Amino acid sequence: MRGIDELGDLRGQRVLLRSDLNVPLDGSVITDDGRVRASVPTIRRLTAAGARVVVMAHLGRPKGAPEPKYSLAPVAKRLGELLGADVAFATDTVGESARKTVAALADGEVALLENLRFDARETSKDDAERGAFAAELADLGDVFVSDGFGVVHRKQASVYDLAQALPHAAGLLVQAEVQAFAKVLVDPERPYVVVLGGSKVSDKLGVIDNLLEKVDRLLIGGGMAFTFLKAQGYEVGGSLLEDDQLDTVREYLTRAADRGVELVLPVDVVVAADISADAATSVVPASAIPADQKGLDIGPATIELFRGKLADARTVVWNGPMGVFELPPFAEGTRQIAVAVSEVGGTSVVGGGDSAAAVRQLGLDEGAFTHISTGGGASLELLEGKELPGLTVLES
Repeated sequence: MRGIDELGDLRGQRVLLRSDLNVPLDGSVITDDGRVRASVPTIRRLTAAGARVVVMAHLGRPKGAPEPKYSLAPVAKRLGELLGADVAFATDTVGESARKTVAALADGEVALLENLRFDARETSKDDAERGAFAAELADLGDVFVSDGFGVVHRKQASVYDLAQALPHAAGLLVQAEVQAFAKVLVDPERPYVVVLGGSKVSDKLGVIDNLLEKVDRLLIGGGMAFTFLKAQGYEVGGSLLEDDQLDTVREYLTRAADRGVELVLPVDVVVAADISADAATSVVPASAIPADQKGLDIGPATIELFRGKLADARTVVWNGPMGVFELPPFAEGTRQIAVAVSEVGGTSVVGGGDSAAAVRQLGLDEGAFTHISTGGGASLELLEGKELPGLTVLES
């Protein structure tokens, strides 16, 4: 996989840069700019080389046509603040505004195109439609750099087809992500511990299936833990439960035991009758959740249990919060496990999505982790052992 330095002299070259700028917005206010900040190093490398940088990205899930609430205009403003330079903003993707904006760029300047998903061809399942959109994008540039790790698991025009249309390379972020996950998936230093959380076990089936062949310990919290507890014969009250996954979970419990993998579940949970910031909470054993209560976080005994299982780890991957961390009554489990992962003496990788958001929302030191992924879905698919089309195309 080529890097930027292998593209040759970029001075005066129009570099089409696919970034992941899919940030949460409250109106026009960005509430978490982590992905924007993660895009800056590659942009700086390119502008320092004298390239004319044309950033491409998506935001949200528009229906293949312009929707003002999904405009990237607020992102262009924030990107300019982070770069300390104006970022020109094109109000379309491949239309007149895009062509004029790109044509006006000087060496070392940056432009951002409007939301790629305002054009239905970006996400089309039809190869010809995607290819046609990629060809129009390619007319705006000379080379392509892929740096949007959060979308490399998607076979989309700006991710996959554009790499076939232009000389291409991986950006600094994509390279860092690939290296980080290679370190934990290929000959990891042991003990190797994976912490999985999040709401649904069905979202993590492929990950569990793949990692049971690799890890020494698997710690399971969050809403997905209740399906495991139910599979062990416990009642889980009003907690999140996927009845249709009980047989699969029982199989995982058996496989873990057969392979000598420690599969560790919560021993106590924080419960409440409703999910709210002022909910009345209590801590109960995981084996005794009241019928009228929901499990919404791991309890203090589980925190200590999980911390102990992480204490001697040399490789840790954490994907998914331990509870409803967005609300203070249910945030402590996620906070404490995040701190424990950050204290690991070896390699610690946070697998994007809600886990990365939790690190920032809880005010934890991002620099304490070896790597925080920017791609929730992409990181999950890597952990599942899948090939990602946006990465394989870069190897050609």
